[in-house]
Amino acid sequence: MTSAGDLPQVVSRDEWLAARKELLAKEKELTRARDRLNAERRRLPMVRIDKPYTFDGPDGTVSLLDLFEGRPQLVMHHFMYGPDWDEGCSSCSSAADGIGRLRQLHVRNTTLVAVSRAPYEKLAAYRERMGWTFPWYSSYGSDFNYDFHATLDNRVAPVLLHFRTEAELTEAGTPWTDGPWTDDMNGEEQPGISAFLRAAPTCAFPTSTTSDVTPPFGRRCARAGGRRARSGARTPRPCA
Repeated sequence: MTSAGDLPQVVSRDEWLAARKELLAKEKELTRARDRLNAERRRLPMVRIDKPYTFDGPDGTVSLLDLFEGRPQLVMHHFMYGPDWDEGCSSCSSAADGIGRLRQLHVRNTTLVAVSRAPYEKLAAYRERMGWTFPWYSSYGSDFNYDFHATLDNRVAPVLLHFRTEAELTEAGTPWTDGPWTDDMNGEEQPGISAFLRAAPTCAFPTSTTSDVTPPFGRRCARAGGRRARSGARTPRPCA
């Protein structure tokens, strides 16, 4: 066998096949472990959302249930765009560029929307500038972003980041400083994905989370850790 710098070794076909089979066994083991984890995630309980959240959109003020557009499932992109920002988050914008036609979601009874804290007028102008067509709503002036930890501010709601409370962050550190949460961090916007299930005309249940941030009362929203989104949303399932 020969070596070419940092490149993989050059071997015979038989040696390559033996190495590939060894790796395949590890891949299968990882797949089975991931399937078991996904099944366990699907068994996590859901929490009913009773708070009357409202959002501003092209047709005025609407409720959380209105965002479903009559479908039973709702996927929400928590797009980082603060009220005093001149434009949306570049990483969130890059992700939004990958959102194409929503037909395949709609035929699967799922609605996709984006929600940000900036006033709707800013969102509408930025959406037009970027050439996007997905629905985008503003949660400006409401508790929604704080309750779902898309905006972190201990003056409004308890901080929860990476499944850790403010006290736990004192020991573990925040992802961007490795130190405790400090008051100058209040107002931090966070990206993420939430998935909700509408089980009746008057209620919506959350059905998924991302990897790093959990809601304060059960499995309620999807959230990304630190300042980079890492998605882990699962397929919604009916309520028991």
